[in-house]
Amino acid sequence: MRGMRGTVKKIPVQTLFFITTERNKLSPFIFLMHLLTVKVNLFCLYVSLHLSSSKETINLSKNVSVSALLAFGDSFVDQGNNNYIKTLGKANFPPYGKDFEGGKPTGRFSNGKTMADILAEALGVKEYLPPSLDPSLQAKDLLSGVSFASGGTGFDPLTDKITSGIPLSDQLDNFKQYIQELKSNNGEEAANNIITNSVVLVVASTNDLLLTLLIRRLEYDLPAYVTMLVKSALDFVQEIYDLGARKIVVFSAPPVGCFPVIRTTLGGTFRNCRDEENEAAQSYNNMLKQKLQVLASNLPQSRVALVDFYNPLISIIENPSRYGIRLIH
Repeated sequence: MRGMRGTVKKIPVQTLFFITTERNKLSPFIFLMHLLTVKVNLFCLYVSLHLSSSKETINLSKNVSVSALLAFGDSFVDQGNNNYIKTLGKANFPPYGKDFEGGKPTGRFSNGKTMADILAEALGVKEYLPPSLDPSLQAKDLLSGVSFASGGTGFDPLTDKITSGIPLSDQLDNFKQYIQELKSNNGEEAANNIITNSVVLVVASTNDLLLTLLIRRLEYDLPAYVTMLVKSALDFVQEIYDLGARKIVVFSAPPVGCFPVIRTTLGGTFRNCRDEENEAAQSYNNMLKQKLQVLASNLPQSRVALVDFYNPLISIIENPSRYGIRLIH
């Protein structure tokens, strides 16, 4: 097939990314962070891939061949899809992109590469993961993956109505169109192989816990809302599995109570992290881990990984000097 690399690299069991604000490095920002002036000198993301089994979460025991990277979710992996829709959640203006190639904003919610770019390069599939809505994409570009993600998206359907992001249901529809295009260009067998051997990222829940939870408290208590979010997350994993995905990486919720928008508006004089929001994230993460293990045990031939997005960031916030950070607010 045109555009495919001659050899496929392997993904290690555990990968440690030190992600800085130097040129062409990553410092990802979530939807609405452009409302604040945030400067981060180092952002460390520890990606520990774990395979969920029926008994416990264990490390991936074998190297995994990867043909492509596919991304679903929110602004952490939005590569510019929001440039092509009507939404206030855009990142196509400075200072976004100041450390990206050419120093110009691309629609990524980052000063440089997103973690999707970093992972795509680490996996050896491509240097930059493109947005699926980019009209300039060629057939060869599709072979090694795209991002369907949209800044502002969440597992709660109300979140997309608030932010005007691309709902996960629509991202799934775009994925189906992507599969059909792969089949048209390369044949059904080749297309199925690409999807089966792709690493699929699922990065959502942040906007649900950061924004929508405040509204949903009128009809849900926290346990009920978390249960609803986890069910939506599991349903989404099941749906992409049914469409052929077999290597699925789900990110837990980050410590949303430490996000600049929360610390600035609700953190008091000293802009402290908010325990209430962080406890909501931890509640979601704990339930997600348990339920995802059960689901994974019922998905034959799958490798389902859960990435801890919470504890590494808390470690950075509590021990900034250890990571070379001077400003964490």
